Amino acid sequence: MKLLRFGLPGSERPGLLDETGTVRDLSGVIPDIAGRALSREGLNELRSLNPSSLPAVDGSIRFGPPVADVGHFIAVGLNYTDHALETDTPIPEEPVIFSKAPSCIVGPNDDIVMPSGSRMLDWEAEVAVVVGERAFEIPEENALSVVAGYLVCHDVSERDFQIHRGGQWIKGKSSPTFGPLGPWLVTGDEVPDPQNLSLWLSVNGVRRQSGTTGKMIFPFKYLIAYISRFMVLEPGDIITTGTPHGVGLGMKPPEFLKPGDVVELGVDGLGRQRQTVVQRLTGA
Repeated sequence: MKLLRFGLPGSERPGLLDETGTVRDLSGVIPDIAGRALSREGLNELRSLNPSSLPAVDGSIRFGPPVADVGHFIAVGLNYTDHALETDTPIPEEPVIFSKAPSCIVGPNDDIVMPSGSRMLDWEAEVAVVVGERAFEIPEENALSVVAGYLVCHDVSERDFQIHRGGQWIKGKSSPTFGPLGPWLVTGDEVPDPQNLSLWLSVNGVRRQSGTTGKMIFPFKYLIAYISRFMVLEPGDIITTGTPHGVGLGMKPPEFLKPGDVVELGVDGLGRQRQTVVQRLTGA
């Protein structure tokens, strides 16, 4: 299934994309794409529905982030060897884990707003995992069993805040609009091999990133098991798993985003995003 949320920011409704590409309204079935709806039981109940029995959503709609009420937005840094090398960073022996504030999450085609004082705004195409079952100290061989699905994530990053403001990455990763997700959550049964997904990103029509999850240093099941050693993973938590080479910081000389730039990115089978960079209005 492809689960999604549609509507104005803050008023999104749950839905799904049927086989014809029609958006179907799920709001008469579940309150939102969150909590129990993401569990194995909840997803099986949604699979039992006949999509044609659900109201079709007509007209142009805004896609919101596919998951509501995200409790923890966990990120993995330097998880592709080529990305670590381009940023002159040692290849990690253990996963580099940090957080993005859930308040940074927006829809896949919403604007990226440059925060005040931003001068090194960068892009990172990633594949994220949505947790569907509570997990703590889960064995690696069982780790994918707690996955509700996968989605496209743009880990927008302000490198000056990240690198030069005390070395705490969350500072450069959490400004509002720094977490575009979607357009939909693709359930795990439709992603038979998550370690064989191609991802890409372009800026103003120029391809900047091309990669495959097959080149991740730490694969999905290892990351889920590893993170669950240190914290409880709850339904709706999101883990975004790192980016391949081609970020602006790694270019020579470095290049960064500016107002008016258009970023497009996607993952095979998971959909694509498109954002325009805008300047934050003073006092907004």
